[in-house]
Amino acid sequence: MRLTTKIAAVLSAATLALTACASDDEGEEGTDNNTSGSSSGASEGSQEPAADFKVGMAYDVGGRGDQSFNDSAAAGLDEAAKEFGFESEEAEAEDGEDEAAREERLRTFADAGYNPVIAVGFAYEAALTKVAAEYPDTDFAIIDSENVKADNVANLVFAEEQGSFLVGAAAALKTETDNVGFVGGVETPLIAKFEAGFKAGAEAVNPDIEIQSTYLSQPPDFSGFGDPAKGKTAAEGMFDGGADIVYHAAGGSGGGVFEAAAESDNLAIGVDSDQYNTADPAVQDVIMTSMLKNIDVAVDEYLTAVAGGEAPVGVTRYDLKVDGVGYSTSGGQVDDIADKLDDYKQQIIDGKITVPTS
Repeated sequence: MRLTTKIAAVLSAATLALTACASDDEGEEGTDNNTSGSSSGASEGSQEPAADFKVGMAYDVGGRGDQSFNDSAAAGLDEAAKEFGFESEEAEAEDGEDEAAREERLRTFADAGYNPVIAVGFAYEAALTKVAAEYPDTDFAIIDSENVKADNVANLVFAEEQGSFLVGAAAALKTETDNVGFVGGVETPLIAKFEAGFKAGAEAVNPDIEIQSTYLSQPPDFSGFGDPAKGKTAAEGMFDGGADIVYHAAGGSGGGVFEAAAESDNLAIGVDSDQYNTADPAVQDVIMTSMLKNIDVAVDEYLTAVAGGEAPVGVTRYDLKVDGVGYSTSGGQVDDIADKLDDYKQQIIDGKITVPTS
């Protein structure tokens, strides 16, 4: 069982709600580049001695419970804590907060002796660049950014375009209107990778397919990752415009995409987690597949390496070759095209298909 306590830390720049959790989970070893995407945990019922380190997890907007990006990171934290018995504390970003708030969130962890500190999402790039330099003896990791370069920072990144290619191909193989859509949370280079891969996969199947695309917000406004109402409105417009399948890369806003699909008798594609298993059961049947991004594996492997005495530094990339990304089959709606999707997967792995990133 996991014990969670809410504590408030009053900071000069902002007031943060921090969730302290003493949890026990399982882990896997991290590597320097193109690491394995598999995970093996402690045996059932085993109890490891408590680790002599404690972990700070700084979530992006939506935090634990977003049923997508942040929840995948949380699952990796839980897996590793179960095996190694370390103390962990969590903090969540708020809509509309400035860089100072992100910096203070990271400093709060470092000042309290949390080491390592994991920043979940590219939105922490600027803050971590500054804070990592201030705390050279603290190990940090950032998910989805290669741009923070320091001797105490690990960059856990993914080939989102490759996984998105596969679900784009699935959409083109399944559409009955030859019209599909993409909803991005925030228009950034990272989310553009999802869009580019999705379009490339759909056009590989049908060069003449119509692809609608929109973003819910523009930087520095990151609310597009946590606004289901905006997600629903965007998807409704696409369904009204003839699309019958919409793929979202919009974090918590994806719940609105699923609602729109359910209400219009259409289909949707999830992201990051297998959302057929994590979303509201009321919309489960409209989730045709999800683009899997194994953030849980990356976090688990990173923390296992820390537990082994050496925190990774630099870029570790999770791609199709190591099952760092992929597509889900829950619900059985893509079972009949799995052979075709797996053929595309192998062509990407073999270098016969190069997936664009923009």
